[in-house]
Amino acid sequence: MKLIKFTKRTEYGTDLYLQVLFTKRWAFFQGCISWGEHPGWPYLQISMGTGKLFSVIFWAHRFGIDFGFLERTWNFERWSNNDENP
Repeated sequence: MKLIKFTKRTEYGTDLYLQVLFTKRWAFFQGCISWGEHPGWPYLQISMGTGKLFSVIFWAHRFGIDFGFLERTWNFERWSNNDENP
């Protein structure tokens, strides 16, 4: 189990990720703040179950914030710079 991890991705905008108390498959807390290149309509999604205890996604114009508790770990390595099928 790892304690904290910060990640920055730049793909159609800038995303800053934070993971706290996580393993290869599960995380106690995950959060993301995004600033996108393309504006969008306001969006709010609150969900529970299906691989997570509690999760919130909010997006307004170009700003987005996502966070979740006790959910599956976000994994971007399998899509980053890889042209092979997952």
